[in-house]
Amino acid sequence: MKFSTQVKPISYLKSHAAEIVKEISESREPMLITQNGEAKLVVMDVRSYEQQEEALALLKLLAMGTLDLEQGRLRDVEDVFADLAKEDRE
Repeated sequence: MKFSTQVKPISYLKSHAAEIVKEISESREPMLITQNGEAKLVVMDVRSYEQQEEALALLKLLAMGTLDLEQGRLRDVEDVFADLAKEDRE
């Protein structure tokens, strides 16, 4: 994703809000909004935002799992299933 093709000043956002919503919703490409020549906001459609959040959540889970492995926090799969079966019986 290259922000260089979707950079607009905040004045453009103010005067073209409906057009921007339509464009971003259709293209699913985020838009970088600048103020006084400095990047200030990224505007993106909800579906893309949700996908990004889901991807980040998965990456966090992977990082947590990797840390558990590195720190030796492991259990045999047989023990896990035995505990689950025991909970079902109770």
